[in-house]
Amino acid sequence: MSRYSYVFNHRILTSGALLAAAGLTLSGCGLVEDDNTISIVVTESAPFQQPAEIAKEILAEQGYELDITYMTDIVQPNQVVNQGEFEANYFQHLAYLNNFNNSNDTDVEPLFSVYYAPSGLFSLKYDSVEELPDGAEINLPVDPSNNGRALQLLADAGLIEIDDSIPVIDLTQNHITSNPKNLRFVETDQQSGAQVLPDVDAGFAFVRLVAEGGYEVDDTLLYLEDGRDEVRIPFTCVVAVGPEGVTDEQAQALQDAFQSPEIEQWFQEYQGGVIDYNDFITLDNADEVWSDFTAGDA
Repeated sequence: MSRYSYVFNHRILTSGALLAAAGLTLSGCGLVEDDNTISIVVTESAPFQQPAEIAKEILAEQGYELDITYMTDIVQPNQVVNQGEFEANYFQHLAYLNNFNNSNDTDVEPLFSVYYAPSGLFSLKYDSVEELPDGAEINLPVDPSNNGRALQLLADAGLIEIDDSIPVIDLTQNHITSNPKNLRFVETDQQSGAQVLPDVDAGFAFVRLVAEGGYEVDDTLLYLEDGRDEVRIPFTCVVAVGPEGVTDEQAQALQDAFQSPEIEQWFQEYQGGVIDYNDFITLDNADEVWSDFTAGDA
């Protein structure tokens, strides 16, 4: 039996009050009764929600029901998948998944990739990195994986120097070796990167969030993440499963749907293509990619 196969063993969620406390917005019950139903947890954000709905239609044509449950936070999706209450989730990149597993003693793993969302340093007050004044206030995401990503971006932009021996997913402010502009850092939720731009001199944000926030990306961008493998791979978003996984047939059906031409086209068209569709992680190489990615945790 492969790592995707398992015997269905779900805890039944019966309390509406419990679901409300978990911050859930439900489109399905999240419970599986047969191999033709696949339950998945998805965050309420366009690059996750819309592809999931497209995948649901594709899977229906193949005789599967994709039972989608939308969650509003970034903690519950891994917890409920790890506990076997849902088969899969789609809301996170590899860096966040690895950090979550290490911090919560969970065992969630990627099945395949869907997209990479570029990030950048943006400002509503200044037109270039060079214009940022001494003591400029810079917004960073508070979660550890994206916080390190933002610090790497600042280093690439020449604003700070960091310990180059530290992988991007492990970077913290303690690894800053030089801060010539005396930048001051504030931290907010990663989803607030574009919203707080009026309140800071510059800030890290996902390109798509800036576009969704109504700002012109080209007019507000100070420095764009270069997308090299050391950055691109950790921040590629995936469909992931818990220890019980899904059957081989379900895994293949999910990949065929989420890595379909229809979903690739959706990403190409969304907000003028600010998100990169990415299908380089597949069922064939996911074990190897994940093993290499987490090798430093051993």
